[in-house]
Amino acid sequence: MNILLRAPIRQVLRRSFVTANRRSYVKAHRPFVPPAQLSNVQPSLTRMTRPAEEEEEDEEDDEDEVNEADMDWAGGVVKEAPTSPSFYTGRPEYYDQVILLQDAIVQARKGLTSLFLLPLPEFARKSLPAPFPMWKTQEELSTDFQSSMSRARYRRVIKLLNELNGYLTIAKAANATDVKTSIGSIVALFESGKKAASLATRKKKEVSLDAMGRSYSLGKRKTSSARVWMIPVRAEAKFPVSTILVNNLPLAEYFPIPADRERIMRPFKVAGVVGAYNVYAIVRGGGTTGQSGALSHGISKGLVIHESGLAPILKKAQLTRRDPRMVERKKTGMAKARKRYTWVKR
Repeated sequence: MNILLRAPIRQVLRRSFVTANRRSYVKAHRPFVPPAQLSNVQPSLTRMTRPAEEEEEDEEDDEDEVNEADMDWAGGVVKEAPTSPSFYTGRPEYYDQVILLQDAIVQARKGLTSLFLLPLPEFARKSLPAPFPMWKTQEELSTDFQSSMSRARYRRVIKLLNELNGYLTIAKAANATDVKTSIGSIVALFESGKKAASLATRKKKEVSLDAMGRSYSLGKRKTSSARVWMIPVRAEAKFPVSTILVNNLPLAEYFPIPADRERIMRPFKVAGVVGAYNVYAIVRGGGTTGQSGALSHGISKGLVIHESGLAPILKKAQLTRRDPRMVERKKTGMAKARKRYTWVKR
């Protein structure tokens, strides 16, 4: 019995639900008119033929009603549009600065592209001078932004500043005055006040030769160190022969392994001055590999002292750079730094 009545009940419920919705829709869109006033209601076609002046007056009345409603809602004060697109975020000052940097990057990219400076070839990018930016600290930016600056937000700002500073370096190298001025004014807002003092400390000390024309340099590798004295071979000698003495021993005697001797001679071969200098070195610490690497580092620095024009060649070959690689320490429970003991199940 219940099964037979289920379908009619559904139809009745559906019909009542639809009629209720229709009634609510009619109530929302058609005002109630008493039956006695139905004769006074004008048809909808007469509204389309109303003069334009009456329609403008009705629109003005509607706007006044909307303004009054806004004033009632805001407590008698009209709400103004937010001045910042990030007004409703938790940190509007921070996001305003991020948007400023992003817009500056876009404008800088467009300006350099219009001057045919972008995209820059790889060889041209490597030839640019290395920038030394020194930005404000996390605490200083927090004070400027008037909001707490987390590490992630600070990294985001620094990333944008580094990109903008790269475009500034290209503009300076190409002498693009307009782009350089516009970018420089924005970059200057985020630079630290200690930049001048920091750049002064980065300047390398000028190394000169002694009274006998010798250069002194210090080379390091791993735990080894080498003190190196170099002097040019006299050209007036009948048979000019260069000598390399390490701890008062000839090079071949102190370093019997060919790979060590090849490592020491590499700076002379790269610079093309084999046999042009006498070398006297004192090496301490480490093994033969570390000592030969330290001696090579010291010889490279000595060559730059004698001939400053060799600096770009030796720098490109990474010979004037101190190799930071060190022996990895042994770990507890392991045979060496990475080697493990043989695992035995039982």
